[in-house]
Amino acid sequence: MAVQIRGTVLPEREPRSFWIDGEVLRTEPVGATEAVIDGGWLLPGLVDVHTHPGSEDPDDPFDDAKLRQHLLDHRDSGTLAIRAPGMASRLPGWVHDDPRLPRVRSAGRWLTTPGRFFPGWGREVDEQELVAACVQEATASEGWCKIIGDWRHDQPPLALAVLSAATAAVHEAGGRVAVHCQTAEGCRNAVLAGVDSIEHGMHLDPSLLDRMAAGGTALVPTLAAFGGDVDQVRAASASPGRDWWLTGWEGMLTTARAAHDAGVTVLAGTDSVPFGTVAAEVGWLIRAGLPVEAALAAASWSARSWLGLPNLGDGAPADLVAYDRDPVADPGVLHEPSVIVLRGRIVKSARQA
Repeated sequence: MAVQIRGTVLPEREPRSFWIDGEVLRTEPVGATEAVIDGGWLLPGLVDVHTHPGSEDPDDPFDDAKLRQHLLDHRDSGTLAIRAPGMASRLPGWVHDDPRLPRVRSAGRWLTTPGRFFPGWGREVDEQELVAACVQEATASEGWCKIIGDWRHDQPPLALAVLSAATAAVHEAGGRVAVHCQTAEGCRNAVLAGVDSIEHGMHLDPSLLDRMAAGGTALVPTLAAFGGDVDQVRAASASPGRDWWLTGWEGMLTTARAAHDAGVTVLAGTDSVPFGTVAAEVGWLIRAGLPVEAALAAASWSARSWLGLPNLGDGAPADLVAYDRDPVADPGVLHEPSVIVLRGRIVKSARQA
């Protein structure tokens, strides 16, 4: 018996019916049906575009069991697709073969030049080797590579010429480039190099936002990860690094709103543990001043489109989340999905049809 789903679809805010045919949605009946969702609000599966499953800190080796659990944590929150911009290991093939797990777009291992990342956690290469390594990681993964563009506040970022060459080579190979950057110069270099996404963007110069919008460079500010550390950093002893960090944080919310206003694609990513908390990042984007619907889009339909994943429609993957209340009117409901459907299978149901 086919499964029928009825509800108000976002972002269109239209009452619609779908039928699950195997792992895809249909907009016409496909035989005898049973309604498993009848009413409520339907979103395309949530998306976390910046998460690092498989390990939890720089001293934590990659572990398949942890990877599975982290992905299940994402799934059980309604996060049905993720992008992993850097991992401690390349993504194992079994992840794509397991229908119980979210869809994953991986960038392979973090790529770093000497002295610009946690020792041993990423793939360290010399600058002259970086271009080839970027193409290797993008080709070996799902088309992405991740470059550590800067690190400490008191050291220079990766040179613009090197970053530009790596970006051009990956684009030529059909891939996309994500760059970690937190210093003003590191952010500037990433924008000028034409990368596809800036991760964090602390100290990003707002005068670069128009160029980002024109070039299609997205911003993933990971506000919750930084916001969760503010009190700890403020309590630390005064130092140039502490002051630099706090100054950068003070501008991050304003920059996220300004980026949205400038037409930059702003997306939701969590960065750190725990996993399955993209709803909290949506709350931070709203706190930064993004319209509620834009913040929701950053973790759902806009993020899916940006990753090349379909939204809700005929023939699309049956990946969706149902809520009992309107998430635009009450964004807090993102923490309380009533039904989660992944690849046509109900993986969570908190209510009767």
